[in-house]
Amino acid sequence: MSVPVLVSSCLLGVSCRYDGNHSLADEIVSKVGQMHLIPICPEQLGGLPTPRPPSNILNGDGEDVLQGRAWVRNDRGEDVTEEFLRGAHQALALARLMGAQKAFLKGKSPSCGLRTPYCETDAGDGIGVTAALLLRNGIEIVEVNAE
Repeated sequence: MSVPVLVSSCLLGVSCRYDGNHSLADEIVSKVGQMHLIPICPEQLGGLPTPRPPSNILNGDGEDVLQGRAWVRNDRGEDVTEEFLRGAHQALALARLMGAQKAFLKGKSPSCGLRTPYCETDAGDGIGVTAALLLRNGIEIVEVNAE
């Protein structure tokens, strides 16, 4: 049986990004026969629609959101922290259910990125909400930078 691995749905060509597009990554699609890929879109899992206004993490990064010190707001000024947290926890629940210990996640995303510029940190980038929760729970993340 192939190894279960979470993967950002947009990397598989699913049009679930905030702008209604995808970020197809051929290097991930080529792994379909080698691994049991489990597509996830944390923002959709959290209840946000597609398309949706872009969001930024304010007052920190995803780790700070998990600790209650930062929040996520879209460009309309709406607080979407609850949806980002719900989606992250749903992604973790799927990983646990399926036994996934690894995830291929979309880079630069405020949900999935290991180094997202869509946050307020001294370094200018930080970890996304879902990426932070998965790492916290021992899941290895491979960041995929695809447009």
